[in-house]
Amino acid sequence: MPKANMNLVALIDRFPNDEKCREYLEGLRWPDARPGCPRCGHASVAELKAYDKWECNSCRYQFTVTAGTIFHDTHLPLRKWFLAVYLLVESKKGMSALQLKRTLNVSYKTAWYLCHRIREAMGDEATHTGPTLFGIVEVDETLVGGRRRGVGTGNRIGKTWVAGAVQRGGQIRLEVIPNIRRHTLHRFIKKHTIPETEAIYTDELRSYLGIADHDTRHETVNHAEEEWINGNVHTNTVESVWSLLKRSIVGAFHKISVKHLDAYLSELEWRFNNRSNPHIFRDTLRRLLDTDRLTYERLTA
Repeated sequence: MPKANMNLVALIDRFPNDEKCREYLEGLRWPDARPGCPRCGHASVAELKAYDKWECNSCRYQFTVTAGTIFHDTHLPLRKWFLAVYLLVESKKGMSALQLKRTLNVSYKTAWYLCHRIREAMGDEATHTGPTLFGIVEVDETLVGGRRRGVGTGNRIGKTWVAGAVQRGGQIRLEVIPNIRRHTLHRFIKKHTIPETEAIYTDELRSYLGIADHDTRHETVNHAEEEWINGNVHTNTVESVWSLLKRSIVGAFHKISVKHLDAYLSELEWRFNNRSNPHIFRDTLRRLLDTDRLTYERLTA
């Protein structure tokens, strides 16, 4: 379904019941062949149409398209999963569990768990296999959380450092970091940028010094001197992401825990990196099918 035609009404019309949702998921998970058994791997299975299931001819395990995925053992109707996925990927500043609770008419616990399972798939580490950013890369850091009543912007108590690197016209990588010391920021940059990166643009923070090498230049803007852009050198792209993140926290989530901050960063990263993807809804569902189940016990441990 083209993104131009993808809206809430079109989604409801196309997937009015769980049967249509299941058919679509089966087409995504098994596009070219009949499924194999997710338990023993045997290729011969029989379809039990009366029960919307498959049965392995070897171990007799009965399964559906959601077996072994993030959907596994869900009691929530698939059509509500589809609505939740659409709302999370299309809401620029994200959607809170409380809002999802009201929209889907489910309990808050169900909505909260649902949001985190979708974020788990968005942040699947299989997509981060080594450095991927190249060309001109902007790097910056920011403090998140720790708001204290009556204390100004200089407060750092309870706040968490987050680093970001964005390729001009490309993708972004976000990560919680313990501090902004030199070795921490250099490790973050080297983790996400290829060695042949053309240039790294940062602010004047001294921790970034020494990141350049024989084929990668390092240029800065001096924010302390009110210098925000110097020719092509600036960090405005990554700073716009910080603005989006903080408006999401204030306007949608209101507060987020440090424990789950990485999950919220994964959600923002996924939406940003797919900002021009006309098939973001489909691709998000595919990620849900490719991600192992997340139990409530593991999430709240």
